[in-house]
Formats: sequence, C-alpha cells, structure tokens
Amino acid sequence: MSTDVLVLNTAAVDFRSSEFEFAEKMVGSGGLTKWKTEDMPDYTQQQLNQFIQNGQAVAGGSGNTAPLMARTGLKVAVGANLGSGDFDGLDAHGRFFYDVMAANNVDVSQFYIHPKLPTGCTFIYDKKGDERGGLAFFPNANNDFDFERFKGSVEKLNPKIVYYIYSGLSDRGDANGGKDLAEFIKWCRSKGSVTIVDSHTYAGEPQKLAEKGTAVKEYKLLEPLLGQVDLFFTSSDEAKMIENTIGTPKAWKGLDEDGFHKHFLGFLAEKFWTENGSSRMFGVTVSNGAYEKHCATDGNISEVKKIESRFMAGEVIDLVGAGDSFRAGFLSYVANNVEKFKNGELNFDEAVSMGNLFAALYIKAPLDDRYGNIRPYENMLKSVTSKVNYRSFSDLLEQVNS
Repeated sequence: MSTDVLVLNTAAVDFRSSEFEFAEKMVGSGGLTKWKTEDMPDYTQQQLNQFIQNGQAVAGGSGNTAPLMARTGLKVAVGANLGSGDFDGLDAHGRFFYDVMAANNVDVSQFYIHPKLPTGCTFIYDKKGDERGGLAFFPNANNDFDFERFKGSVEKLNPKIVYYIYSGLSDRGDANGGKDLAEFIKWCRSKGSVTIVDSHTYAGEPQKLAEKGTAVKEYKLLEPLLGQVDLFFTSSDEAKMIENTIGTPKAWKGLDEDGFHKHFLGFLAEKFWTENGSSRMFGVTVSNGAYEKHCATDGNISEVKKIESRFMAGEVIDLVGAGDSFRAGFLSYVANNVEKFKNGELNFDEAVSMGNLFAALYIKAPLDDRYGNIRPYENMLKSVTSKVNYRSFSDLLEQVNS
C-alpha cells in the first residue's frame, strides 16, 4: 500500500521563550532568517532538553503538517535529517521531534541520522500580545539534505504526494540556484507523485521590505521550480516579495488587496504555466481565507477566486504554523481525491476550505496540544460541506467531534 504523503526536508524544533529577545535582534519582527550552526546560542543538550520538559518546544517545519494529516487517517511519512546524540541515539531535540512524529502515527522510517550536525532548531521570541516575534532558524543537519538519498524514500514509499518543506532553508537542498530541487520535483512527477513545495517568510519585517520593492535572494530559488511544481501556496507578504524578486518590483502599486492577489496569481500562471496537459493549482493565503487559481488538463485556466474561511470564530492562540496547517488540510483533501486532481476534476473550493478549517483549528489550539483539534477526515469533511458559518469556536468543535 502506497504512502499518501511524504513530507521532505525540514525537521526542526521551535523553542519559544520571552527570554529569547536575542532572536528578535537577529531577525527583526515577524520574519525568519537562516543562521549557521556556529552562530547558535551556547545552550547545552541538557538545557535544550529542559526547555522541552518545560513545554517550551514544539515540532516545527514538517512537524506543523505531518501529524495533522496523519490524524485524519492518511498514511504520512517524513524524510529528513536529525542529529545524533546521547538521547537514545539522537540529540535532545532530535529525540523530541522523532517521538512527536511517532506518537502521532507518522512513519519515521525515512529519517537519516546525521553523524556531525545537530537537528535543526528555531528560537522564537515569545512577545506579549498577538504580535509575531522574530524566528532565528538554524538548519544544522537540514543544511545537508541529499536528494539522491531521499529519491530512495520516494521509490520505496511510492507516495501520492511529495511535499518539500521549505525551499530556501537548506544549503544543499537549494544548491545550483534551485535547479537541483526543480529537477528533483520533475523526477517525482515522472514517478506519478503530485508535488508541492513551500517557501517561507524570509527576512525580518516582511511588510516593510515588500512595500519597498526589495528583492530577497531566497525567492530567486523559485524561478526554476515553479514551472515544475503542481501545487504552490504562499502568504500575501511573501507574494509581494516573490514578485519583487522574480518579476517587476512593486508591480501591484495602486491595487487594493483583492486586486493584488488576482494580479499576482495571474503573473505566476502566465510566467510558469506553459506546459499543457497538467493540472496545477497556485494560491495565496490571507487572514480570512485564500485565493486560488487552477489549470485543468485541457489547458483551461480558471479565473482567480477567493474562498473565505467560515471557521475563524474564537480566540487565536498563536499564528506560527498557520500557513503550514492550511497546507496540511488542503493536502488531506487532495490526497483523498488525488485522481480527481490529476484529471482536473477536483472540487477546488472544498480543497481550500479544508485548508481554512485546519488552519483555524491549529492556531486556536493550546501550545501544548497543537494537533488536538484535528479529527478523522470524514469529520473534517462534514464541517467543510456543511456550509455553516460558525459563530463560535465551540460550535465548530462540536461539529468536528460529531
């Protein structure tokens, strides 16, 4: 039996604390920057383990997606690098990541234990209120992602979907200007897998950078990739920086939010959807839903459409991982309807709505139980197809639990 989704690349642990003000100074508010292993704060393995025991750590990267999909009943695997150490063969945070995946029924057979580099980690300044603090990311073993090694994972597991998370955060994965990743994605498609690749909100203060028209080198890596990948979603701030980098800077000047998202997805389709006979879908996530544009196998390209979220009632606990959890829901729907997607017959509205539902449930979950609101796929689908505008979070939870 084939695997439904194989998530590749970023296995990292997010450490959060109001004491990590150094992360804000390294990054700036609201963004992420990548640092070298030698730049890491000088915490011992015992100290990192204490953060974990104190509840100051969550599984990030593929940890924001794989367990969510697995909890719906899908067969999900993670292929990534973890660091070796004294915690049953892994370093402290690698052991934590591994155990979280295993506890949530994720296939952990495709981890590679790196003999020299530690497990990736992110230090997040836990700011007061709902403002998102800076994310200082140390890829560590993730920097040495080997496509040839993980081609073996694809051949062994025969996944319906290959999900590479993220472009821009691995030195080896991003080598050759992103062409190596593009060739790998092309190879995965030749094996019959539907493919999706994420980017991230690189650099601090992304809104300011976007409005200045600043190019960000990590988004240049998307240029060889986006003509190969089947599915791609990005955030609104990222979308502006992407176009600044691979298109005309500030080409959206004078457009309102709705006009910009229609313009941006039209720009991507015109630039990258040159291959006929393939079903594609690109989108932009926003605070109250997502915009999408898709292409059917006959080459017919849809208009851009916004699908508003009906699930936003209730208090937001934490926005870190909102985009990842959206993709987890979206991919749960695609994996359950993969042949319809390949044939261009997917219900794209329902697919995006499933992403909206997962994101709402994730960002409103307590930090010590980030996956706890996710239920079997049939429960989630009933919430999506009910067409109810949920007025309270308790009403939504009652529906997904029924």
